[in-house]
Amino acid sequence: MNRTEYSVNEKYLLKNGQPWFPMMGEMHFTRYPRQYWKESLYKMKAGGIEIVSTYVFWLHHEEIEKEYDFTGQRDLRAFVETVKDCGMTLFLRVGPWCHGEARNGGMPDWLLKKEYKVRTNNEEYFEEVTRYYKKVAEQVEGLYHKDDGPIIGLQIENEYGHCGGLQGEEGEEHMRRLTAIAKDAGMIVPYYTATGWGGAVTGGLIPVMGGYCEAPWDQRLTEIEPSGNYIFTQERNDHNIGSDYGFGTGITFDITKHPFLTAELGGGLQVTHHRRPVAYPKDIGAMSMVKLGCGVNLLGYYMYHGGTNPEGKLTTLQESRATGYPNDLPIYSYDFSAPIREYGQMSGTLKEIKLLSMFVKDFGSALCEMKTDIPKTNPLYQTNLSDLRTSVRRNGNRGYLFVNNYQRRYQMADHMGELLKVELENEVISYPERNIKNGDFFFLPFNMRVGDGELKSAMATPLCILKEEKETYVFYTNQEPKYDWVKEPVHTKVLTLSREDALNSWIVSLDKEYLVITAGEVIACDTGYEILNRNREGLKSYPKLPAEPVGYRYAGEEKGFSLYECVDTVQACEVSYTLLKEEEDKKLYEIEISDEVQGNDCFLRIHFGGDTAKLYVEDSLVGDWFYTGQIWEIGLKRYGFPRKVKIEITALYKDAPRFLETWPECKDGIACELYNAEAVIEKGYHIKK
Repeated sequence: MNRTEYSVNEKYLLKNGQPWFPMMGEMHFTRYPRQYWKESLYKMKAGGIEIVSTYVFWLHHEEIEKEYDFTGQRDLRAFVETVKDCGMTLFLRVGPWCHGEARNGGMPDWLLKKEYKVRTNNEEYFEEVTRYYKKVAEQVEGLYHKDDGPIIGLQIENEYGHCGGLQGEEGEEHMRRLTAIAKDAGMIVPYYTATGWGGAVTGGLIPVMGGYCEAPWDQRLTEIEPSGNYIFTQERNDHNIGSDYGFGTGITFDITKHPFLTAELGGGLQVTHHRRPVAYPKDIGAMSMVKLGCGVNLLGYYMYHGGTNPEGKLTTLQESRATGYPNDLPIYSYDFSAPIREYGQMSGTLKEIKLLSMFVKDFGSALCEMKTDIPKTNPLYQTNLSDLRTSVRRNGNRGYLFVNNYQRRYQMADHMGELLKVELENEVISYPERNIKNGDFFFLPFNMRVGDGELKSAMATPLCILKEEKETYVFYTNQEPKYDWVKEPVHTKVLTLSREDALNSWIVSLDKEYLVITAGEVIACDTGYEILNRNREGLKSYPKLPAEPVGYRYAGEEKGFSLYECVDTVQACEVSYTLLKEEEDKKLYEIEISDEVQGNDCFLRIHFGGDTAKLYVEDSLVGDWFYTGQIWEIGLKRYGFPRKVKIEITALYKDAPRFLETWPECKDGIACELYNAEAVIEKGYHIKK
């Protein structure tokens, strides 16, 4: 068996010597029930994630000094083995300081009570880190890439020199020392990385960058300035990250010697008690596409999968002001509005990102070698809401034109009848007239090889290449598709989807590849694929599937697609609720689910007005939520499908020091009420391999 070779140059990652553009997504195994790890990893894989990244929170494994816990959902080795079983690779982020909105940044309380200062070049501190790193290394022995395991990368520390720690040469030495300790412990991998934004030091490791669409850690209670992550720029830094610790400036490494990689591109936002912005799918989709246009060659998301803090032995484990941090977080919920939510729900954000993950899977290798040209006409600042934002990535005369007219929470000027063009050394690529409205973002190819054909330009975006008897190049657009061919392909097919159909597209590999389009989700499983369906959505496929999926019936052909209707019955799930107890600033409700659930999961949807809500199952507190204006969705499978639960809502006063994008109705200056509760059943339908 030939082992895959991983390497890196100053422009991109390499896999077996070829340019490699992977998608990476963060999932914290200690924040998700062990019995659902495989299901969730398959969901990540369906979204296009190739590399899983995870923090190893010291606090979660040694809350009591020298009493280690790697059992249950804290079982690191079992998680790594599950990643391998799913055919994915892994980056371990071992701290020792992780942050991740964990108590003490993930460091145990007992460590902070020592006489020396942590995160300094203190030998006693290094001794404790050595002991911890060795214990982590023991857990994953034999699972590194060199042993044919899935672990290909290691991140040392986090935001060191930016959020705490030392700066300058002292900080660089600290990072080098931690790296040496990790290697001495046996953590030998192809890639060693360090976060590089806001003046953080990297110790000579591969720097990885980040970017968020807002800043819930910001201490202000007002709208903040527009995010710079929606502007095309050669600047890799995001000054918003860590702004609760001080405004970050600069970077400490030579960007010409390292590829532009992200490990902490916000897949959503984790709200704080005082600041609660909501990340919507297009917020993340537009930001991600802009990063492509800026030259990024790894899209790494934090978080990609939300979760729930585990139970602490001595304390709750979340970040809080009581523990010296600037923010108060929920005790349990780490939902993050992530592509996959706290209870495993695959969200609209996952579908937005999937447009890019499908693209880079088939076209990413060539994209890696394309340099970034930002036209002089491109606005330099995100406060410019009038001028059209554009960028070009190209290798010679081939490449892509990126266009962004989206700025989260701000209105951009419309550009009607816009004539887009790309100016090359020896030619000008002109596109047909196009209306570009507020909120639009897209990229278009020029001089693109399409199998045995050559495309001069297209008013459609490439999505993927479907491998069947003849390759099919799949494009999508929300406008009329127009293709300007230099040479029209003969042995290659071209399929054009609407943007909506592209969002709902999934590739299924059976005897060949099929494009399945459904409003539900399609994930791999050990015996084939599973269609997750809440509302009896039908589906269509290209080409026709070899057999009908379980629970579906073939319903004919339409415009080259085979149609299937769901013939399964829908289980009614009646929900009722009763006010049990009312106090001045809170109310307690009992919710009853009328029927025994038959399905993959049942999601209890709570619509309420208030400050916070808590979930009790059998009178034990198991979950919580900060009001954002969103529906609070609770997966009941995790709790054994209880027939009764309790919800406690605390009051929100209209003059409370909160930033909310959507406020509830405040009667007499207060909101504290359960408006509605409903339950939806998610069922799974099998496609045999």
